[in-house]
Amino acid sequence: MGLAVVRSIDAPRQLRSVQDEEDFEQELVDQFALARAGAGLTDAHVARERAVVFEFVRFFGRPVWAAAAADADRYLSWLRRERRLGPGTVQAKAWTLARFFDFLISRYQGDVHALTGHVLVQPIDEFNRPAKADYGAGRVPPSEAEIDALFAAWRASLPAARKYLPAARDYLAASLWRRAGLRIHETVMLDIRDWRPDLGTHGKLHVRFGKGSNGRGPKTRLVPGIDGVDALLEWWLVDVRHQFGEDWDNPDAPLLPSERRARGHAGCTRAGDHALRTGLTKAVDVWLPTWSGRLSPHGLRHFCASSLYARGMDLKAIQELLGHDWLSTTTHYIHVQAAHIEQAWEAANTRVAGRLLAGEG
Repeated sequence: MGLAVVRSIDAPRQLRSVQDEEDFEQELVDQFALARAGAGLTDAHVARERAVVFEFVRFFGRPVWAAAAADADRYLSWLRRERRLGPGTVQAKAWTLARFFDFLISRYQGDVHALTGHVLVQPIDEFNRPAKADYGAGRVPPSEAEIDALFAAWRASLPAARKYLPAARDYLAASLWRRAGLRIHETVMLDIRDWRPDLGTHGKLHVRFGKGSNGRGPKTRLVPGIDGVDALLEWWLVDVRHQFGEDWDNPDAPLLPSERRARGHAGCTRAGDHALRTGLTKAVDVWLPTWSGRLSPHGLRHFCASSLYARGMDLKAIQELLGHDWLSTTTHYIHVQAAHIEQAWEAANTRVAGRLLAGEG
């Protein structure tokens, strides 16, 4: 990115031309990028934040120090209505801008005013700031019975599939989302060596490319092979994986390969997230058509959390399984059936009554 050569913004100057203004604006953005890199964010995340700032500046057509809340209003509306971006994407861009202007106001309010005559303001305020990533339609997953029916029919169809290998691979990937709550990118990046049957009672998956918070790079975790994951992986590695190619015993080969071969050697390439997502979409269209267009890999991750919670797993354990930094994030993944509330109420009252009776004795 070349950030190391950015000169100090404290250098005395005057903005005599449009080019001087553009150079000064570039330095402000670069200083923000340096600060974010200093906080430990990855280069890719910092680059995405820079891109958002420049997109905003290009949209409203004036120097960054001239931005006002009305400009942000129009920008966020444009993202939704013209570019048709999803709620989470719009929220991420809004929060990036909020951080950027907080940074400018905190560090360079005086410099900007002295050089431009403008007083910096925060254009992302309490009125236009998206409140949370899941505003809009929620991800309430299908019921346990619906998911059981989908996967039972899918599994039964595998022997007769026109392309057995990719069909079996897509089924395994979706099963990992359903049973272990893996993210789609975490699943794509698994290698054969990441399955460790020697660890724990059920074996463990070494997830090396977990989602890091605030762009701080991959976060690793060990996911136990509970809820039948161990049996699924044994079936995959014993009966199926070797049919893809001769790299079945190479620990660094992809666990979920593509049918295509890598150029220059006999190893398989890694299946992409589009292929795995398409496999789920087709299965839902055939065996759970009431959920066509609505059930995604992330929806199965929500199902996993809800299903395990309904069966008695505590929230802290589900948080660790899903790789969340905050328990509050995990609670958004829990969607319980209406009867679960009544059952919890009855159980609580039974315990209270038991204590009262014991006290009377």
